[in-house]
Amino acid sequence: MIFIFGPTATGKTDLVIQLADRYSLGIISVDAVQVYRGLNIGSAKPVESVLASYPHALVNIRDPVEQFSAGDFCIEASREVARIQSSSEIPVLVGGSMFYFAALINGLGHLPPRNSEIRATIGNIRARLGTRKLHELLRQRDPVTASRIHHNDQQRIERALEIDLLSDRLAGSSIHMSGQKRFNTPIIRIGIAFADRSDLHRRIEHRIAKMLFDGLIDEVKDLLNGGVAPETSALRSVGYRQICQHLAGEIDYADMQERMISATRQLAKRQLTWMRNTPGTVWFDASDQNIVETVSDYISQHYDKYYY
Repeated sequence: MIFIFGPTATGKTDLVIQLADRYSLGIISVDAVQVYRGLNIGSAKPVESVLASYPHALVNIRDPVEQFSAGDFCIEASREVARIQSSSEIPVLVGGSMFYFAALINGLGHLPPRNSEIRATIGNIRARLGTRKLHELLRQRDPVTASRIHHNDQQRIERALEIDLLSDRLAGSSIHMSGQKRFNTPIIRIGIAFADRSDLHRRIEHRIAKMLFDGLIDEVKDLLNGGVAPETSALRSVGYRQICQHLAGEIDYADMQERMISATRQLAKRQLTWMRNTPGTVWFDASDQNIVETVSDYISQHYDKYYY
């Protein structure tokens, strides 16, 4: 199996498509937003022509009014891995939803245990400032998780903050990706990131501008007009959330765009934090003009090592 992960806007999809021309791969998307039908531009979902030539499992498998949890992902991804392996192909899981990667390897039972001290601290903050302030704190620390939790869902907000704070405390302990493996096959872990963070920031700004130019606001309007509420998990994700706020008259266009950029940068930062605590990862520079060749050589060497 191959894992390819990296922050948003690092070219993971383009890379895996070019690798699919060299290897017999079965592609599985690891993206919490691309699972939803109709959320195309804002999730950077591959266009239909690409999906027709390079099928991605776990893309367009839920309506946006439905929930899709890490547990759902584990079930669906495990089935797809088995299907791909039965066809003598190599499963390659690509995306940036690191919680999904961790859950797939460890199972959901390997989340950090509850901690009474941290729970008490979070409870005191809620008592003083309220649940919405807790949700804002979670959004600052982990915008991906916050986007999936309603701002009044006290129990889930507090548990998410507890996990986040425990993860920081246990950084380097391999809690996210160690433990008993779910698959009896070696996993090649490939991380894609920019060596210079300013390159990532420029890429994010360009991506947001292109999404807006390509019609992301109209995409959100269509979803809202189709009965998808702004409170759904799908529309609380990064980018969609800010556009919903703009369409509701809460923020102007310039503020919306700036918030989209800021939220995406925060997302990328959190993704990098998770990835750096993933043992066995070999990192490749997203700005490398020869990255396809470099990654391909690495896969060939390790594929021979593991399978021959």
